Amino acid sequence: MTSTAQRIADLLASHPVWDGHNDLPWAAREQVGYDLDQLELETGTTSTHTDLPRMRRGGMGAQFWSVYVDAKWAGERAVTATLEQVDFVRTLTTRYAGELALAVSAAEVRAARESGRIASLMGAEGGHSIDSSLGALRMLHALGVRYMTLTHNDNVPWADSATDQTVLGGLSPFGHEVVREMNRLGMAVDLSHVSADTMRHALATTQAPVMFSHSSARAVCDHPRNVPDDVLATLADNGGLCMVTFVPKFISPTVREWDLEAADAAAAEDVHWADHTAYSAFLERHREAHPPPEATIDDVVAHVEHVREVAGVEHIGLGGDYDGVGRLPRGLEDVSTYPRLLEALAERGWSDDDLGRLTWGNAMRVLEGIEATARDLSDREPSISRIEDLDGESAA
Repeated sequence: MTSTAQRIADLLASHPVWDGHNDLPWAAREQVGYDLDQLELETGTTSTHTDLPRMRRGGMGAQFWSVYVDAKWAGERAVTATLEQVDFVRTLTTRYAGELALAVSAAEVRAARESGRIASLMGAEGGHSIDSSLGALRMLHALGVRYMTLTHNDNVPWADSATDQTVLGGLSPFGHEVVREMNRLGMAVDLSHVSADTMRHALATTQAPVMFSHSSARAVCDHPRNVPDDVLATLADNGGLCMVTFVPKFISPTVREWDLEAADAAAAEDVHWADHTAYSAFLERHREAHPPPEATIDDVVAHVEHVREVAGVEHIGLGGDYDGVGRLPRGLEDVSTYPRLLEALAERGWSDDDLGRLTWGNAMRVLEGIEATARDLSDREPSISRIEDLDGESAA
């Protein structure tokens, strides 16, 4: 083991990786219908990017599991499917209780680490999971969900997405109320996937630190899923966190250019990117004739360093999006590879203190800040506002 590799191994023993976003629950639903006997996560030979041996090799100490459901599933179907995702995470942590520990607070994350287990938290990826109901939001919180991404790829009635048409110009009045209720509950407001104006509106309303569970820097790669510099700069005052993602088309300008060209080619065949099944099939064919460029660890390093420069080293983390994408950068193919990224940063002069903030300390501070805000708001009654009351009957 090289001196740098040993240094990172020692660092991870005290400051393990806390990742902001992993889609294993959805992969389990799609691949094996949630059958853990088929998934065999203890073997290290799964078809997924994530399993228990590779999590250990990656130096992981905490994971936000995404309880994502398809954004096209509107209304009650989305709520039911989200509950099934929550049920899977609870089943996962029960089955592998020697390796994983369900955690719903900073104290429980610490307890998991002290017991030698990987803390397992949950995040709902998209406001469609609550069907515009603050009661449903509260029930997700009661079940242990500790962040909600305000949108996924599509708008919700109360918030604009980064990858849909602008309708509201950010948050509606009900959207602001969702943020306030999340603050009261102690649920992190996750601003990945939302439009830049939705980011700005949420930051103007929130009393708690926000997070970007899996987003990178727009100044480095001009993709709407990434965070503009003016928003990154506000994280210092807000106390929030941008967890840099590894998705190739979000981090590599050349992959982004290829992706735009592929979308144009798909549109010429009447295949829209929002039709996930048809578009994925098109991309598989398109890649054979037009091989895409490759993203690398260096692309991720560029985003990590840019976020550090603009937001500050106390406002950066990692959100790989493993099992949420088909391809990953060379050198970061699965959850065992976090040490490679940390070694690359160490070789660029990052101190152990700063690497420890990136992997663990910043995420812990943000969760503690969110919990502190909820305690400060404990005298506030649960909101009984309805979307039709705040946004009008047409929004309901």
